[in-house]
Amino acid sequence: MFTLLPLPIRQTSPSTIKSRALQMLFQVKEEFLSQQPPQGLPFQNPGSSMCGILAVLGCIDNSQAKRSRVIELSRRLRHRGPDWSGLHCHQNCYLSHQRLAIVDPTSGDQPLYNEDKTVVVTVNGEIYNHKQLREKLKSHQFRTGSDCEVIAHLYEEYGEDFVDMLDGMFSFVLLDTRDKSFIAARDAIGITPLYIGWGLDGSVWFASEMKALSDDCEQFMSFLPGHIYSSKQGALRRWYNPPWYSEKIPSTPYDPKVLREAFEKAVFKRLMTDVPFGVLLSGGLDSSLVAAVAARQLANSEVACQWGSQLHTFCIGLKGSPDLKAAKEVADYIGTRHHEFHFTVQEGIDALEEVIYHIETYDVTTIRASTPMFLMSRKIKSLGVKMVLSGEGSDEIFGGYLYFHKAPNKEEFHEETCRKIKALHLYDCLRANKSTSAWGLEARVPFLDKEFINIAMSIDPEWKMIRPDLGRIEKWILRNAFDDDKKPYLPKHILYRQKEQFSDGVGYSWIDGLKDHANKQVTDAMLINANFIYPENTPTTKEGYYYRTIFEKFFPKNAARSTVPGGPSVACSTAKAVEWDAAWSENPDPSGRAALGVHASAYEAQKGGIAEKIAIA
Repeated sequence: MFTLLPLPIRQTSPSTIKSRALQMLFQVKEEFLSQQPPQGLPFQNPGSSMCGILAVLGCIDNSQAKRSRVIELSRRLRHRGPDWSGLHCHQNCYLSHQRLAIVDPTSGDQPLYNEDKTVVVTVNGEIYNHKQLREKLKSHQFRTGSDCEVIAHLYEEYGEDFVDMLDGMFSFVLLDTRDKSFIAARDAIGITPLYIGWGLDGSVWFASEMKALSDDCEQFMSFLPGHIYSSKQGALRRWYNPPWYSEKIPSTPYDPKVLREAFEKAVFKRLMTDVPFGVLLSGGLDSSLVAAVAARQLANSEVACQWGSQLHTFCIGLKGSPDLKAAKEVADYIGTRHHEFHFTVQEGIDALEEVIYHIETYDVTTIRASTPMFLMSRKIKSLGVKMVLSGEGSDEIFGGYLYFHKAPNKEEFHEETCRKIKALHLYDCLRANKSTSAWGLEARVPFLDKEFINIAMSIDPEWKMIRPDLGRIEKWILRNAFDDDKKPYLPKHILYRQKEQFSDGVGYSWIDGLKDHANKQVTDAMLINANFIYPENTPTTKEGYYYRTIFEKFFPKNAARSTVPGGPSVACSTAKAVEWDAAWSENPDPSGRAALGVHASAYEAQKGGIAEKIAIA
């Protein structure tokens, strides 16, 4: 199924461009987020570096002034790639690149080309199976050791039908100068960010972050994960259409060995690096498993050029927080070199404007969690680290959020996990990528490995259901898969530690401090009149109002505010799941502690008794 987009756009008036772009793109956005995928899209399964990209294609103006403007806008992405800048100009098409060198730092500068330089590609991401793909391309001559160069040659060999062959996280734009056609694509889940926009001159824009195109495009939106845009067809189509997208509830029995080995493989492939790296370790289940598996694999093999003799781990939390103690215990248990930094809550509040500018959202829970991660990333980068592993995605796949306790049956449980995975690019993927890349740090997420997701999402959701009567807490099958008495991965009480949202786990007084600050900035009258000031996604709390004012200062256009999701939520739920408990609709706080009856006692025990210092451990 194809969703037609306005190409060739130069033959259309600006007003028509805007109306057709909105109509067509938001149609495919609704199809993507709906439970049932578009029909007629067969599931295909044929046998670099984290950077910033900007592409402007089909401009009317190809003057020196336009070139200078593209360079100027590309510099807004330099934080993502401080190691090198590259620009390719071909008539009225521009592909720019800001590089953070992770693989082949000496020769992998971009844009990248095919043998005769007729195919040009600019890529943000990592292709983990690039060595296997090179084996399929033996007739091609490679210029660099970059993992991303395979994209140019795959296009030569397979045309536009190669994207599903890529195993990794990526956003790319490819220009075929022979006919001036181009394609753009984003990875299956949306781990790497990508935006698409339209200039009034009929040009089509692509950028890693909204800030690079928002001033020059009247209409723009987040590029949908698992999709490819083709100028030849004037269409955006889905390339990623796995079996779990269907309405059929999966029925594969749970096999702990299969699940465990799939995750170990996902971690292993993400150790592909030529630079120092570490693991973001909160002390929760997900990051602890990432760290434990990585440490075990590094001890048994030379899979990466490690920074010293130990794996390095990093955590952030208020002193006395749930995360801080657990993270230190895990680090000691698995034998990593653990790092601890300090900053005050006020310093975190002072960073809010910079955080919102970088992560490009006004979503409350995302900002709460992004601020500590943003400050931690700065400290990590100062140590010379350029890549970290992180634990995002597990809660969406296994139903780990506390509100899943109220899932009425396995069908609704599974449908909610599908909705959550499809929306990851708007929340946790956005946070993990932009909070780290703000300081030139790359975050890799093993739980969002394409193969691992397909295995985990094929399991009968009855096994994922939270069943206290059977001793099953949230994410029980993941915990059980790594519950090895002979050679334990983690201490038992860590392996079965209850879920904490990151913004809660760093310390409950962090959230209270944010609320108190917002209450001083936003009056009651301002909140009462919020629907007049912000009629779209109207903020319902003073904290939400405060974040919105900061966001609008940087991104005032209607298109920008439409990139942020809205609607009711509790403990990070979708709006649909709020219906599971009538009491949730009365609680305006989206935090995990809003899942009343699950974590209220933990909050009350700590409220008011935690120091204002936050430790990055």
